[in-house]
Parts: sequence; C-alpha cells; structure tokens
Amino acid sequence: MVNALVPLLSGGDRRSIGKVAQVVRLVQSQPRHMADLVAGLWHDDEVVRMRAADALEKVSAGRPPVVLPLPRTLLSLAERATQQEVRWHLAQILPRLPLIESEQARLTPILFAGLDDPSHIVQVNTLQALADLSASDAGLRFKLLPVAEAMAVHGAPSVRARLRSLLQQLRAATL
Repeated sequence: MVNALVPLLSGGDRRSIGKVAQVVRLVQSQPRHMADLVAGLWHDDEVVRMRAADALEKVSAGRPPVVLPLPRTLLSLAERATQQEVRWHLAQILPRLPLIESEQARLTPILFAGLDDPSHIVQVNTLQALADLSASDAGLRFKLLPVAEAMAVHGAPSVRARLRSLLQQLRAATL
C-alpha cells in the first residue's frame, strides 16, 4: 500500500522538520490520513520516522480526538522504538491519550525506562509525561518523586533545569 504522506515527510536530514506543518494541517483537516501518519512511524527511513512522530505529536496536542484510536499501537511502538526522536515524541503523545487502566499500567514502566535514556531530551519529555500523569495518580507521584529528586542532583544540566519546576509541582501535590 502506498503511503500518501511519505513524499511530504521525506528528504533532507534529521536537522530539519521539512513539511511537518503541512502534514499536520492535512491530518487535522482530513483525519483519514491518520493511518498513513502512524505508518510513517515504522518507515525504513529515519527522517520519515522522525517527522511522522513530530507531526503526530503536533496533531495530538492540537486535536486529540483524531488520535483516540491509537493507544495500543503507540504503546507497542514505545516498547520497541530505538530512535530518540520517536521516543521523545511518544513521551509527549502518550499521556494525552485516554488510556484504560491496563494501558496506563503498560505505559508507566515504559516511561520510567525512558528516564535512563541516553538522550536528555527523551529524559526531559519523559519526566514531564510522568509528572502530568501523576497529577491524577498519587501512587505514581510517590514513586516518581524520589527518582526525580535523585535526577535533580545527578542528572544532566538540562534535566536538572526542567526538574526545578516539576519538583515544585510534585511536592505541592503530595502535601
């Protein structure tokens, strides 16, 4: 099957976003293209995968109902993804989805594994995702707080900077 979005997602290298904005507008106006966008996450070309993840993140931020049927698919990808750009965008996308309890239970260990990722962007986005999810889950918040506190001392400068405000939120929510 031909993926209609690949020509818009390909070309160049990972330092540019290419025509992601055009893809986002297309998927938002014509949700039937969502299947092609999601298929791009598994494409052989790392540039296509990266841009598909970026576009999907933007679509999920702007119009979550378009993404609703995808939690299982995206959870499966999150368990297997090796490309850092895909991992950091999935960390942004997955907490936005309405997950049932079993999907939420599957997501939590995926996110905690992301805290050990070599990419600091993956770590930061994962911390944000866990903090967002912990707003409605006291058990997760209590599990996350000591990990976040340790990362605030021993993490990379970008991670420590993001943790300053996240730790305030986590601590305030535990009182």
